[in-house]
Amino acid sequence: MNIMMNRIKWVVGASALTLASGAGAAGTGVQAEPDWTLPIHDNQVFGQVLFDRLEYQRDGNNEMALWDAQGWIGKDRNRLWVETEGETDLSSDSGDIENFDVQYSYRFDRFWDIQTGLGAQTTFGPSPNKERYSAIVGLQGLAPYWFEVDTNFRVTDDGDVSYDLEAEYDWLLTQRLILQGRGETLVAFSDVEEWGVGSGINNVGLGLRLRYHFSREFAPYVGVSYTRFLGNTEDLREREGKTSSPPASWRASGGGFNTIKP
Repeated sequence: MNIMMNRIKWVVGASALTLASGAGAAGTGVQAEPDWTLPIHDNQVFGQVLFDRLEYQRDGNNEMALWDAQGWIGKDRNRLWVETEGETDLSSDSGDIENFDVQYSYRFDRFWDIQTGLGAQTTFGPSPNKERYSAIVGLQGLAPYWFEVDTNFRVTDDGDVSYDLEAEYDWLLTQRLILQGRGETLVAFSDVEEWGVGSGINNVGLGLRLRYHFSREFAPYVGVSYTRFLGNTEDLREREGKTSSPPASWRASGGGFNTIKP
């Protein structure tokens, strides 16, 4: 029977909201005059940089720094989109960039973008480093009932195929105090022992973050998250000496910002 790894961690940190900017829409609205010209869409360049998570974490004797950021530039429908996520073990100066994706994004619906491009994954630190590259086809947007979804199919340069999914949901307790639920998972279609990836569902991650918006650009938060590694992935981690964590571990984190450049 496979041994499953459970991790529960407390988190405090900061995140930011997505903002929007653009020109006023002439010819529309309740006060518009009939002879006003209608707005011309997709003729201005917008941009955004968003650090959704920027954290310092402590788990037992381990100190970690984690980031999850994205940025884009383009018009209403066509954009260049960059995303990156990773973590660093501050005690050993080692870590990994889980993804650094550069994609073309096309908005085919009011709330949905289809994306395609290239991604890189790499490790760093005193141990021998490794890297791999992948082609990506993804979908990002706002699902019914206000679930924010980010999902991707990846095919690496070695032909390994995987599927990842992240979803978030916000409960507005007040206009400034927001509770966010977050879930993620990764499904691999083959074993990749070098990267500690087993075929099947690799993990299930769940989390809650309670954030307060001091401004639209800055929102500190506290939270708790739970991660379980499953199946062949857990077996591979055991072989590498990554034993199961204690039932509960505590982590602290902080810092985040968002900027928009029209």
